Amino acid sequence: MTGVPARVFIARLAGIAVFDPAGDQVGRVRDVVVALRLGTRPPRVLGLVVEVTPRRPVFLPITRVTVIEADAIVFDGRLNVRRFQQRESETLVIAEMLDRTVRLTETDEPVSVVDVAMEPTRTRDWLLLKVAVRRVRGRGRRGLRRQGETFVVDWDAVHGFSAVEHGQGAAGLIAAFERMKPADLAGVVHELPEKRRTEVAVALDDARLADVLEELPPDDQVDILGRLQVERAADVLEAMDPDDAADLLGELPTEQRERLLTLMEPQDAAPVRRLLTYAEDTAGGLMTTVPVVVPPDATVAEALARIRNPDLNPALAAQVYVCRPPSATPTGRYLGTVHFQRLLREPPRTLVSGIVDSELDPLRPTVSLEAVATYLAAYNLVAGAVVDENGHLLGSVTIDDVLDHLLPEDWRETVMDATAEAVADPEEEALRGARDRTGAPERT
Repeated sequence: MTGVPARVFIARLAGIAVFDPAGDQVGRVRDVVVALRLGTRPPRVLGLVVEVTPRRPVFLPITRVTVIEADAIVFDGRLNVRRFQQRESETLVIAEMLDRTVRLTETDEPVSVVDVAMEPTRTRDWLLLKVAVRRVRGRGRRGLRRQGETFVVDWDAVHGFSAVEHGQGAAGLIAAFERMKPADLAGVVHELPEKRRTEVAVALDDARLADVLEELPPDDQVDILGRLQVERAADVLEAMDPDDAADLLGELPTEQRERLLTLMEPQDAAPVRRLLTYAEDTAGGLMTTVPVVVPPDATVAEALARIRNPDLNPALAAQVYVCRPPSATPTGRYLGTVHFQRLLREPPRTLVSGIVDSELDPLRPTVSLEAVATYLAAYNLVAGAVVDENGHLLGSVTIDDVLDHLLPEDWRETVMDATAEAVADPEEEALRGARDRTGAPERT
């Protein structure tokens, strides 16, 4: 920031005009958004609530503020005009902290909050470091509270702001997790204390937890799944890719595995059961049963639309498999593969049946892991079709799953432990992501 004071009392910001770099007023400050933290650690300022015409509150990240003066705030010109909606992890300073009764840590004396001051740090964060409080002098004859002296103390000199010390749930972390990739979030979850890890797992939705489980070491997967209610565990398994669900279920005792499979929806359990019939270190044990399959009368444009899906694994999106109906595995007769580069070179209306690579022999489900790796390396592929003896497509083996099985068993722990050495507090690192909401999922 180019023009900021060393300390800003937040109550004084209320109603201040907000300007863009051209000097045009876009609104006025209505509140300041902060994230409370555990213990006595000062809250981090996330941004400002700015009311724009006509009475529309929007969120302005504090990292976009360039100037703070007594009568004006200037930002860098970038402003998401989506209506602000407060998240569970957020606290509004003016609306929720001012006039609140807290206690002095040293004497346990009750005091009323008059104002809160934020200060910048060397890392461009803003923290709430000072609290202006007024002593509570009891009540007069008419029942009115008497006002005592006002003074300023450090943030850690008072307590009573946070209601999340015990049994806090995981709302703050979940909000911060929104921007994290599953692998990064898995690294945070891996380092959390056991109780906190369970709270986070319970709070995540099924799809998000499924993505995280797929990135965790087997021991962590089994531990987390075992801490969920059995019906919830089955729901999460349904949300996982079938091959990952099969790998996880393969780590469980037979009785527990069968119970979970029984609770899963039949259409979700069926491909997982098929995968469990193959040895883990074979093409059948490695493959996913949900590759991109198109019929022979599909056009190039339709095939490209299928692989454009942002939720697809990049290796799965590198090719489409052309098969006769049905398209769900095991499919009708497998006709061949069309790689995405070929799709990009052909006119949109071209039928995929005319450009299939039918000369590349597919894999059999019983071939070994080493044979699969050799196959992918020899033909410079990131995925390969797995076909049964009758010519039906069973699935696809992707390079990431091959590497997962070729690397040492503890490779995920090694990566996560290396990350942990650079991150002293995984919750702190996760919450750091809430500092700048740029690029975060749009507010609803």
